Amino acid sequence: MHIHEYQKLMHQLYFHKDSKRGTKGTYDRLVDEVTELGEALSGKDKEALEKEFADALAWLASLANVADVDLEKAATGKYNGRCPKCGSSPCKCPF
Repeated sequence: MHIHEYQKLMHQLYFHKDSKRGTKGTYDRLVDEVTELGEALSGKDKEALEKEFADALAWLASLANVADVDLEKAATGKYNGRCPKCGSSPCKCPF
């Protein structure tokens, strides 16, 4: 599945709710999910970690839908096979 297809799936499933929640409310839910992902990263439960990654990705796609941003276009436009800062692949930016 491509990013655009996944975003379209999230639109089909949740846009009717997300659009009512708006960008601020949907962003807040994304932040909550990223916090949960951070908590799962400190544990040893791989299944829980995978679920939190999935939740964070779903909320990111939902937020992009509400903000009318094509995630695939944005991602491939910025990260087109090279680091957007140094222009290298792999990245050669200093830490």
